[in-house]
Amino acid sequence: MIDFCILGSGIAGSTIANLLSKNYSVRVFDKARGPGGRTSNKRFKSNLSFDHGTQYISPKSKKFELFINKLKDKNIVKVWTGNHLDFSFKKKDTQKKFVGKKANNDICKYQLKNIKTNFSSNAIKINYKKKFWEITFDNNKVYHSKSLIITFPYIQLKKLAKNYLNKKLINLNLKMNPNITVMIATKSSKNIPISSLKLEDEIIAWVSNENSKNRFKTSLNLWTIQTSLEYSKKIIDNYKNKKSFYINQILDRFVELTGLSKSQIVFKSIHGWKYAYNSSNLKIKSYWNKKYNFGACGDWFRGPKVESAWISSENLLYQIKKNPLKK
Repeated sequence: MIDFCILGSGIAGSTIANLLSKNYSVRVFDKARGPGGRTSNKRFKSNLSFDHGTQYISPKSKKFELFINKLKDKNIVKVWTGNHLDFSFKKKDTQKKFVGKKANNDICKYQLKNIKTNFSSNAIKINYKKKFWEITFDNNKVYHSKSLIITFPYIQLKKLAKNYLNKKLINLNLKMNPNITVMIATKSSKNIPISSLKLEDEIIAWVSNENSKNRFKTSLNLWTIQTSLEYSKKIIDNYKNKKSFYINQILDRFVELTGLSKSQIVFKSIHGWKYAYNSSNLKIKSYWNKKYNFGACGDWFRGPKVESAWISSENLLYQIKKNPLKK
């Protein structure tokens, strides 16, 4: 029987899995087809792809900066250079922007490279049986583990593990914010000298030029467009039923703001993150229940950034060391 079953393979899941694997047996499960969570990358064709979740990483703390610089030395991440234009007129961001060498889920792949993983595995039921956990998945498979860690967004954690959370965590007044991403490829032989655009707009908040990350060579221009919080809230529950309508509405605004031709679009897709991020910081960084050998970590404990997930995972490891596994 394994020591730790970890649900979720994003930054939080891959980080805590990597940290624990130095002393315990670990297995990671994820409902997606591959690792990454919100750092996932969507393949268009061949090696052409979009970072349709997390756009980049800018370390704030010294410890996380050291971690990212080590990954840079290992050629896992690199600095995203170019013209990053900010039309929101908020506090100017002068910090370096890091991206994965091939995709932004490269960090998760790297941390999980020596760990057993099961994808397309959605946990639908968990049950603690005094000495071990029984985890049931939607493919009817059942796994047993001495300990369990969940790295899902708060609302999904609460739904699956309510019986194993303390009252303080259950009664949190926490709202996860949604995000909508549109991905397009356009015909163009021009090298557009823009890496990203930050906007203060009713519909569009962020535009990324994927070509500027220098991962591939193509005659197409790939753009990732992320909508504003208010617009995302407005359509998140209905966009799947009216995909064409909302894609066109977002693209009409994109064309209006950039002057690019809509007629040149050869590919377009939309993706919604219903529980994308929590914009506030909780007083706690992670959760560990020694009674059940049960824990939770994720960016929602500390805020919306990749660094928040990493900090939460580091803190969970500290709690586990301080309160060893129940035998």
